Amino acid sequence: MALIKFTRNFRDDSTDRGFQFEFYCDRCGSGYQSTFRGSSTNTLNDALDVASGLFGGLFGNAADASHRMHSAAWEKQHDAEFQKAIEEVKPYFKQCKRCAKWVDDTCWNPQRGLCLECAPDLEAEYSAAQTDAAVQQARQVAQEATYITKEKFEKTVVGGCPNCGASVAPGAKFCAECGQPITREKFCTECGTKIEGSPKFCPECGAKL
Repeated sequence: MALIKFTRNFRDDSTDRGFQFEFYCDRCGSGYQSTFRGSSTNTLNDALDVASGLFGGLFGNAADASHRMHSAAWEKQHDAEFQKAIEEVKPYFKQCKRCAKWVDDTCWNPQRGLCLECAPDLEAEYSAAQTDAAVQQARQVAQEATYITKEKFEKTVVGGCPNCGASVAPGAKFCAECGQPITREKFCTECGTKIEGSPKFCPECGAKL
């Protein structure tokens, strides 16, 4: 018999009734369940159990012996069925030659011939990084924005007065506590660039302000 692979990333769901196994991707944990196959020793064992319950004595001794024989026979079939289950699910897994992990197609980089942990998909990573950056920027804008107009996007630091730290109402031009002016900042509605002074066009993208 060939050596058995998948000695780590599987779960044995076999019972006295039959054999079934679940195999998992070492990276993401998703996986596949093998086809259930009945135990060939189960029918004889059931018959002797019934006979033992009805007649006892000789049949009872036979049932006990059957259980002992069943254990050896069951283990032998279990190994054979495990090997069959491996052959059944093996086409759905690939072993990374760098880290030796077994992964499914979802976690495999076919261009590199390695798992995504060892060779990430650069386009997917770049897209995810762009999305993260956009989310962070949107959160920052949402936290600081006061209002939006057609001509310009203004935002005010409303968390507190930059001079004394007192709470400041949105849109306030001066601090009600110390009287100091509240900093106002302007941003281009097209590219988000901070605008200094009062230019008519954005110095970054040229959009009209």
